[in-house]
Amino acid sequence: MDLDPRFLLHRRAVLTAMVGGATASLLGCRRKPEPSPIPEGVYIPDVKSGEDVFGYVQRLRGAFDDALYKQVLGAANAFKEGDALVGVAAADAMSRENARTLLANTRVSDVRHHPLHEDALHALSLEAEDPRATAETAPWTLGRLKQFLLESDEAAIQAISPGLGSDTIGCVVKLMSDAELIALGRKVFNPLPGSNVGARGYMGARIQPNSPTDNVDDIRWQVFDGFSYAVGDVVLGCNPVSSTPESVAAIESALQEILVTFGLVDVLPHCVLSHIDVQAEVERRQPGTTGVWFQSIAGSDSANATFDISVEKMLAYADERTGPYGLYFETGQGADFTNGHGHGYDMVLHESRKYGFARALSQRVARARREAGHEAQPWVHLNDVAGFIGPEVFRTREQLVRCCLEDIAMGKLHGLTIGLDVCSTLHMDVSLDDLDWCIERIMPANPAYLMALPTKNDPMLGYLTTGFQDHVRVRERFGYKVDDRMWAFFQRLGVIDAAGRPTAHFGDPVWVYLRYLRAKGDVRPEATIRAEAERQLTEIRARGVPMARGYGANPWDLEPALDAEMRRVYADSKKSLWTELTPAFISAVPAGVPLVSKSQDRTEYILHPETGEQLDAASLEAVLALRARHEGRYDVQLMVSDGLNALAIMDEGQLAPYLEALRAALSAAGYQPAPEHLVLTAGRVRAGYRVGEALYAGLADGARHRALIHVIGERPGTGHHTFSAYITAPTGDVWSQPGKVDHNITRVVSGVATTAYAPTLAAPETVRLLQQLAPRGG
Repeated sequence: MDLDPRFLLHRRAVLTAMVGGATASLLGCRRKPEPSPIPEGVYIPDVKSGEDVFGYVQRLRGAFDDALYKQVLGAANAFKEGDALVGVAAADAMSRENARTLLANTRVSDVRHHPLHEDALHALSLEAEDPRATAETAPWTLGRLKQFLLESDEAAIQAISPGLGSDTIGCVVKLMSDAELIALGRKVFNPLPGSNVGARGYMGARIQPNSPTDNVDDIRWQVFDGFSYAVGDVVLGCNPVSSTPESVAAIESALQEILVTFGLVDVLPHCVLSHIDVQAEVERRQPGTTGVWFQSIAGSDSANATFDISVEKMLAYADERTGPYGLYFETGQGADFTNGHGHGYDMVLHESRKYGFARALSQRVARARREAGHEAQPWVHLNDVAGFIGPEVFRTREQLVRCCLEDIAMGKLHGLTIGLDVCSTLHMDVSLDDLDWCIERIMPANPAYLMALPTKNDPMLGYLTTGFQDHVRVRERFGYKVDDRMWAFFQRLGVIDAAGRPTAHFGDPVWVYLRYLRAKGDVRPEATIRAEAERQLTEIRARGVPMARGYGANPWDLEPALDAEMRRVYADSKKSLWTELTPAFISAVPAGVPLVSKSQDRTEYILHPETGEQLDAASLEAVLALRARHEGRYDVQLMVSDGLNALAIMDEGQLAPYLEALRAALSAAGYQPAPEHLVLTAGRVRAGYRVGEALYAGLADGARHRALIHVIGERPGTGHHTFSAYITAPTGDVWSQPGKVDHNITRVVSGVATTAYAPTLAAPETVRLLQQLAPRGG
C-alpha cells in the first residue's frame, strides 16, 4: 500500500536528531563503524530522562508536529497489523518501550489540549465529560493515572472516569499489560438499569439468530434453541440479509411475538440490526414493534459518513428514544482505516473515540427519557466486534485477546455496558480451537456479554464466534451468572432446576417450542406438536442453519455429530477462500471481459485487501477501451468478482441463472445494461467503485444515473457458497468525483446461492433496489 509520507517516521530525521549525542563518542576514533540498518516502522532509539511525548517531538522537530505525535502514540501499542498499515506501529520492542516511557511521562491535560482529530464527534465527546472530574486528573501524568486505576477501588475510579477524555483513556491502556487490563476490567462495572446485565459476576448473551434467507422460522427456532441452554438475557439481535423495511418489520414482529408470548417484554429487548434509518421507518409504519435501536458507529465524522450517519442524525434519533430500551452500538478496531478514514493515528485511539461518541449519545438518551417524565434510566449498551474485519487488522489469537482486553477496559472507563463478539473471519489465522483459547484468557476481565449461536459458526455472516455451549462452559468455568430475571424464567421454563442444574429438557428446543405453543393456548397433544417441531427442524437444517440439541460428555460440550458438521463447514470455508477462478470458467462467461486487480497472488489478496481494490494497468486500459466503445449508451454495467469465495461464483447453477434473470428484469424495468460482463480476478467490493469511475466519470450527461452491479463471492464458512450483488447508481457527476462513491451510497443483496437465497429470486430484488437508487433508469 502506498502510505502518505506523513505517516512514516523518516529515518533521516531520526539519524539527524541522534548526531548531537553521538559526535562526542566518535571523536578520536580512527574509523567510523558501519551503522546498523534502521528497522521498519516507528523507530525511537532513545529518550531522555523525564522526557514526555511533547518534549520528544520538540527535540526532533523543533516544534509540535502532529504526524510525529500520532506516530509516537501508535508506537506505544502492542503490535497489530492494522497499525503497521497505517504507519504507526513500533519498529521494534525497544521503540515500543521508549514510546511507553514517553507516554507515561505525559500529562493528561497536554493530551487533552492536542486532540488527534477535531470534528463534530470530538466536540460532542468533550461536552459529555464531567468538568470537575476532568480538572482533578488534568495535572496527572498518564503514568500516575495508570497506577491510580490499578491501585484504587471501583468507587474511586467511577468518581474520576466521567472526566477522562477518549484520547486519554486510549493512551492509558497502552501502558498496561494484559494482566493489568484484566485487573482493571474485573473491578469496574456499569450494569444496565434495573438488571444484572454488566454487573460484577454476571456474563450475559445476545442471541444472534441469523438466517441466510431471513426466514422467520430459522430465526424463531434459534431463539428457542438458546433458551433451551438457559442462554439469552441481553437482547435478541438478528442481522438481516435484506434491509428493506418490509423484511426488517417481519423479523421485528417475529422476535417481539416470542417475548410477548413468554411475558418477557419488560425483561429482554429485541433488535434487527439494519441501518437505524430503516428501524425508524419500521417503527413509523408499525408503532411499538421495534425494540432497542441498533447502529454501527465509527470514531470520526468522515468514517461515520461511510455508515451514512452523522452526529446530528444520531442525536436526533437519541432524542426519540424515550422508552426503556434506548440504543445498541457496535464497533471494532480497524473499521476506520479499512474504510479509508485512518487520519494517521492508531486503532486503539479510534476505538476509544467511538466509546466517547457512545457515552455522549447515552447521556442524550437518558435526557430524552427524563424529559418524557420517566425516572428509570434507559438501556444503552455497546458490542465490540473484535476480529470481524480480517488479517489486515490483526492476524493472531494473541492479538485478538489483546484487542478485547483493551476494549473492555476502555468501554468500562467510558461508563458503558460493553459486550464482546470474540470472533474470527475465516481468512484469519484463528481456528475454532483458538477461539476457546482466547475466551479463556478474556473472560477474567468480565465483559457484560458475548454473542450466542447454536454453534460457533454463523450461518449467514460466515464467521466464527461464540456458541450456546461456550456460554454454558464459561458459566461453569468462571462462576458467572445470568441476569436474575431471565434465570428465573429459565427455571420456570424447566430447562434448569432450582439449584441451577440442567434438567432433562436442557438443550431441547422442541421442549421450548412446546411451552411456547402452550403459552399461546395450543392444546393439541404433545406428540402432535413434537412431530410438527421435528418437521420444522428438518426444514431449517436443510436451509443450512445448524440447530444444537443435547450435548456431549459435559453440558458444555457440543453434541459430537454437530461438532463434526461444524468442522466440516470450517474446512469447506478454507477451500472456498483459497480457490481461484479458473481460466475455463472465465472464458465461459458470456461476453466476458477478463480483468485482474493489483494483487500479485491469493496470499497478498487476503493479507492486503487494498491490492484487490484497484485494477492493474492493463485491466484499467481494457475498461477505458470499453468506455470508448460504449459512447455512453448504457446505464448499467454488470461485473463479477471472485471475492473471498470463488466457489460461490463457479458452482453450477449459481451465476448463470442470476445473470440471465437479472438482464431480463433490467430490460423489463427500462434499463439499458451493457452487453459485456466484466470478470475480475482477486477483486474486492471497492474495485467496482473504481471501475464505475473509469466508465462513467466525465460523460456528457452528468445528471443521468449510471449503475454498477458488482456480483462478488462472499462469506466462506456459512455452509453455503453465497455471493452478493452490490448496487451502486449515482449520477455521472458523482462518479466524476474520485473516491466519492463508497459503501454509504451502495445497496446490497446478499446470501445468494442455490441453497440459500435463490439466484432467480435475488435478481428481481436487485432490480428493485436499483429502482430505489435510480428510478426508471434515471
